[in-house]
Amino acid sequence: MRASASASLSAPAPDGRRRAFYEPVHGSAPDIAGQDKANPVAAMLSFAMALDLSYGRKADAELLEAAIAGVLADGQRTADIVEPGGQALSTTGLGDAVLGALDRLAR
Repeated sequence: MRASASASLSAPAPDGRRRAFYEPVHGSAPDIAGQDKANPVAAMLSFAMALDLSYGRKADAELLEAAIAGVLADGQRTADIVEPGGQALSTTGLGDAVLGALDRLAR
């Protein structure tokens, strides 16, 4: 499973900071809006990029990436990427699974 996160970064300002825009590469999926079916992984990975590149929180970015990787490795996935025979999670369910993994990793 490959989730595509992206960052558009400006040239560095004199203070070294950049303007940045982070987003998942996939579309907005209006056909499933409000149904708790969307896959949030690319959005979460985009936030991990923001933590690293805009906020200087590399360790936090790596922690989030590890939590996401662990959840996916455990087979916890949304319907679009669930493996045959697996049980699909909702958007909220996958988010909760990542939060739980973050909590365990941060201890």
